[in-house]
Amino acid sequence: MNRVGIGYDIHRLVEGRRLLLGGVDIPHEKGLLGHSDADVLLHAVSDAILGALSHGDIGVYFPPDDEKYKDMQSSIILKKALSLAAQEGFHLVNIDCVIIAQKPVLSKYYKQIIDSLSGITGLLPSFISVKAKTNEGLDAIGRGEAIAAYAVVMMNK
Repeated sequence: MNRVGIGYDIHRLVEGRRLLLGGVDIPHEKGLLGHSDADVLLHAVSDAILGALSHGDIGVYFPPDDEKYKDMQSSIILKKALSLAAQEGFHLVNIDCVIIAQKPVLSKYYKQIIDSLSGITGLLPSFISVKAKTNEGLDAIGRGEAIAAYAVVMMNK
């Protein structure tokens, strides 16, 4: 049995925070604001897995108003989603991701992000795709106020 899930996340860029994407620290003058470490890519992948399982989104398991999850590493969220999948007999087949950011230029970090996702999920790097797009100067992302990510996963039982 195959299942497909899609995930999306967006966070505001602010000064005084680290920019983490896919578990990789990206040098930038701003970072993402959120209750956890605000890694939009790991959040999107986690939501995609939960979606494939029909388990809602990460807020069900990690409510953003619960202080015990404050500044939590997003890899913990992804590992929880993978654990729920394993409990139901599903395993991850592949991940396809798109990061939407006006800045910084992310292409030079693709390999690091893929390697990080591989380390967290156990997937071979050849089963993980990461791409980045700009918003051509349009909306909050295009003005450099936010970064978003989409992820699609295939799960198999």
